[in-house]
Amino acid sequence: MIVNVYTPEFTRSFEAAAVFLPGSAAPFEVLPGHAPIISTLEAGTVRWRGKEGEESLEIKSGAVRVENNTIEICAEV
Repeated sequence: MIVNVYTPEFTRSFEAAAVFLPGSAAPFEVLPGHAPIISTLEAGTVRWRGKEGEESLEIKSGAVRVENNTIEICAEV
């Protein structure tokens, strides 16, 4: 999956096999083929598994959109 992260400080794009997100209703995981979804994010850790292993990013709040194996995260860090 392609992941695009947008913050006021930086923009980053990378590939990931799984992304774990701190959803406002509950944390959730996005895997390839996930149904389209839009969700708000609360303070917590966005984690992903990619070619370099597991990485993470602490966020204060944000939103995510998942569609066609593309994940777009807008967050305040």
